[in-house]
Amino acid sequence: MRGFRLPSTPEAAKRQQAELAKKVVASDDFGQMELFCGVDVSYRQGVAHCAAVVVDRQLNVVERAMTKSAVKQPYIPGLFVLREAGPALRTLKKLERYDLLLVDGHGRLHPRRCGLACYLGVALDKPAIGVAKSLLCGTVKGDNVEIDGEVLGYVIQGRKKLYVSVGNRISLESAVLAVKGLTKKGEWLPEPLRLADAYSRL
Repeated sequence: MRGFRLPSTPEAAKRQQAELAKKVVASDDFGQMELFCGVDVSYRQGVAHCAAVVVDRQLNVVERAMTKSAVKQPYIPGLFVLREAGPALRTLKKLERYDLLLVDGHGRLHPRRCGLACYLGVALDKPAIGVAKSLLCGTVKGDNVEIDGEVLGYVIQGRKKLYVSVGNRISLESAVLAVKGLTKKGEWLPEPLRLADAYSRL
């Protein structure tokens, strides 16, 4: 992350997304995975509350970190990075170790092929998965989501739909298996993200 600068304007963010999209590795590039991290941000009265939670293979909490920061950017569809990348990176920096990052947001399933999960995955050089609650772009065909004929996302049909896409250093197939494997029976969100969401609202 050395030399990595967060953008401060929509134009700068779009340029950086275009650059980072070229660096995303959309194939499996990881070793043994033991620790799984979820990161999420919630907002209250102009303050961004970010939580990152790490669980092991048994879905027990191993570590967690939380930060608060002033909200400096408005919500702009497709430019989640402007609003959430800073809080997420500051929070993740506090953690000792995790092998896979799950992000509440899109990965390559994005107009510029670089949603928040790609942004964080490339910035941290970590395997990362985008797990979004709503569709930003693309056409759903069966369980797949395509953009210009290329499959960039997968729909997990649970109590509600989740849209899974590659963040970095993992294939879409492995990303889907990981999300399903980290989701408790009867739950909608994978456990690291479910806990991060809950802690960010404390």
